Amino acid sequence: MTPPPLTTGLQPLLAAAQGPAAVVAAVRGAERAVLCRGPAGEGSRFETGSLTKTFTALLLAELAARGEVRYGDRADRYLPFRIPGPPLTLLHLATHTSGLPRLPPGLLGRAVRSGWLSNPYAGFSEDDLLASLRRTRPRHRPGSRVLYSNFGGGLLGHVLARAAGGTGSDYPALLAERVTGPLGLTDTDCDPDRPQITGHWHGRPRPALLMPGLTAAGAVRSSARDLLSVLAALLDPDTAPDPVLRTALAEVQRPRLSIPRTGSRLCLIWNLRPRPSGALLHHSGGTRGFTAFAGFLPGSATGLVALTNTAPTPLAPFVQSAYGALRGLDAAPSGTVWTARV
Repeated sequence: MTPPPLTTGLQPLLAAAQGPAAVVAAVRGAERAVLCRGPAGEGSRFETGSLTKTFTALLLAELAARGEVRYGDRADRYLPFRIPGPPLTLLHLATHTSGLPRLPPGLLGRAVRSGWLSNPYAGFSEDDLLASLRRTRPRHRPGSRVLYSNFGGGLLGHVLARAAGGTGSDYPALLAERVTGPLGLTDTDCDPDRPQITGHWHGRPRPALLMPGLTAAGAVRSSARDLLSVLAALLDPDTAPDPVLRTALAEVQRPRLSIPRTGSRLCLIWNLRPRPSGALLHHSGGTRGFTAFAGFLPGSATGLVALTNTAPTPLAPFVQSAYGALRGLDAAPSGTVWTARV
């Protein structure tokens, strides 16, 4: 049976976006569609929040493919001090099994002083990240259970930058050199000063997000155009420009552990849910002004991106709608290209 055009599955998703601007886009084989609303186009930059961690995972896999790091390396191998207790590895950080809390100790206090209602992460620096790590004890033994951690995601990027011979603040430059540059992602970086769509929280405009201490956990900005390019590369790693990146694109999709009682699995940051037609990999992100989703189905060469410029609301209905839309697109490719504005 011939599947409906991608636009049919994307139109309800666009309608579900609550922000004044939204872009939803999909690829399925040779078919591609982008729908835009408000002051946004396929090249408009949105804050992606925790989708940043998928880029950090790809950077980890790239360094591992080069032999510069190993997944089983202790994180403190690349830090100026030893982390007490059982070994905390790069793989633990990339699978949310580090035992570190969701946010670093001390961040909330600084956020209240520096602007909890405007830019809560702005006052938390790289030095603060390391100071928090020094006084943090894992909530559980690393590797023993899953506990989602922005702290761990930010630390992973910091460690990778050091492992590559720089400092923790070199994460944006390293990401550009190893990932976004080779993939041709011209809209994607961590720069808050480049033009981007204005975010909204409870209907009010928000300033651009600043995350100096947790850059690798949530500071990437990107566009639907670039994120579709990333999904296309994940769906067909052989299209990547060099063998190292091809290996990395495949490695981030490899399941690393199973989530008890759910049937779901964790890859490198990406969540994996099995379906009759094959795996569905997905991740979402949110900031004080934006909501983002990306997911893909390797079995049917299908991927979907959803971006809107308003903060996530309770139960994340836009993210849930995006996940449902992706499931609905899981069909054979039909080979058409669409771009439209609503």
